[in-house]
Amino acid sequence: MGNPKAFLTIPRKEAGYRPINDRIHDFGEVEQTLNTKDRQEQASRCMDCGVPFCHWACPLGNKDPEWNDALYRGDWETAYKILKATNDFPEFTGRICPALCEKACVLYHTTGEAVTNRENECAIAERAFQEGYVTIEHPVRNGKKVAVIGAGPAGLAAANQLNYKGYEVTVFDKNEAAGGLLRYGIPNFKLNKQIIDRRINVMEQEGVKFVYNTPVDVTALPEGFDAYVVSTGTPEARDLKAPGRELKGIHLALELLSQQNRVLAGKEFSKDELVNCKGKKVLVIGGGDTGSDCIGTAHRQGAVEVTQIEIMPKPPVGHNANTPWPNWPVILKTTSSHEEGCTRRWLLNTNKFIGDKKGNVKAVEVEGVIWEPNPDGGRPIMKLDGKKETIEADIVFLAMGFIKPQQPEFPDNVFVAGDAASGASLVVRAIASGRKTAEAVDKYLKK
Repeated sequence: MGNPKAFLTIPRKEAGYRPINDRIHDFGEVEQTLNTKDRQEQASRCMDCGVPFCHWACPLGNKDPEWNDALYRGDWETAYKILKATNDFPEFTGRICPALCEKACVLYHTTGEAVTNRENECAIAERAFQEGYVTIEHPVRNGKKVAVIGAGPAGLAAANQLNYKGYEVTVFDKNEAAGGLLRYGIPNFKLNKQIIDRRINVMEQEGVKFVYNTPVDVTALPEGFDAYVVSTGTPEARDLKAPGRELKGIHLALELLSQQNRVLAGKEFSKDELVNCKGKKVLVIGGGDTGSDCIGTAHRQGAVEVTQIEIMPKPPVGHNANTPWPNWPVILKTTSSHEEGCTRRWLLNTNKFIGDKKGNVKAVEVEGVIWEPNPDGGRPIMKLDGKKETIEADIVFLAMGFIKPQQPEFPDNVFVAGDAASGASLVVRAIASGRKTAEAVDKYLKK
């Protein structure tokens, strides 16, 4: 490393977010960037530790110390080449990854201030596009064809890798553009969709074919291909079958998020179709990232009040003795959307939805929850404490995760990747799965 002691004198510095009173009026990306000098100084904090746990923690096996060192020395092109060797889309993960590497960083465990790997990664990717380090490759074709079903991060990674290996790749997707949940789930204020378009343009120039608005039944795959990659994600969201669920104004989270992204892309919806929070009291049920995305979207649509409830206990701040390394630290996470204004509550179960005479939701009855240890081990036992209350809400969003899809038995030349195989997970894991699946396809077709 160029300066293995920089971590002793240079503190962690994050780029931070745009001011709240500025960012809530548009859907532009909220995260800012550091100048070149500060960014290179942050890269210098990577301390040449004896065992770099970041390698192990990253599903992609990103070589953070190597590209941090190149970045510190100002060799942005080498930094990108090292990054590209393990990550097909660093411009995506550099924006939306929870940075498993940072929670594994030795500095995180010793000082609480990990190296800013995620921001460094994004900076390297952006510099690569600006300076022309992202070049168009023209692989030599091997005469075989592969179909990829689903253009989410797993499908895109599989397609990208198979294309580089010489296969003629066609990607089919039910939507009007590629990206999957990158495009139709993650808000623009976290990931500008031009970032996706830019990468798809590179892939198309390199020979990958995209066929949109084409739903594919995985039990009747298109003919004419030597192998198939099924990367259809987890399309079924977890619903809440509480009394009153049929009331108007109760939506699955993606009904809001995907529609808003389509509106920003220019699509129009009728008044009856439109899911909008303007002037409304919003309740989000579910405490994860999808719920947070609903909060940020609600603010930008003009909500007057936002509340988020979670059935699990409130995580501790900073450190959780119940999730020691190498477990993922379950600690309180405050997102940019939470900072914009939100009442957050924990240990609440939804009993029923309450409507008005016109069939619109107007409130939700909740009840306190007590979690008790399970004598047989495993998940704790949930009990209600009898303390009921009513939360006013003009619109409700259910953000409780997704159900793992059940796949049929496929022939040997069909491979399943990403969330379609594992259930809902992280974008970085989907990319890693797509890469691994591409290797499996290549190995199979070379037999």
